[in-house]
Amino acid sequence: VKLVESGGGLVQPGGSLRLSCETSGFTFSNTGLSWYRQGTGKEREWVATVGGGTNYKSYPDSVMGRYTVSRDDARNTVYLQMSDLRPEDTAVYYCNAMIGSGYWGQGTQVTVSS
Repeated sequence: VKLVESGGGLVQPGGSLRLSCETSGFTFSNTGLSWYRQGTGKEREWVATVGGGTNYKSYPDSVMGRYTVSRDDARNTVYLQMSDLRPEDTAVYYCNAMIGSGYWGQGTQVTVSS
């Protein structure tokens, strides 16, 4: 199982970014996937989930209305569209495949700063 995040970077407050997580090694279409983030000195925080084979999507209040998770089963890729970014969104963002004990990518850094 392999997950590779990309798309992070430096963005000004109010800006947008789209993260990608390319996956391999498991049956993507049947698998739920989540995004998490971890800021410096903070615990890892869940930010989005998309179901496998369903239309299920879920977000915490902290990102509801600003983040959108989507998936492309043909490309085995999950995305996180982030808008109206705030300095408190600064973190390393990870994708997680909800199989077995869970699999993680290496993360991609998002920095929101003027």
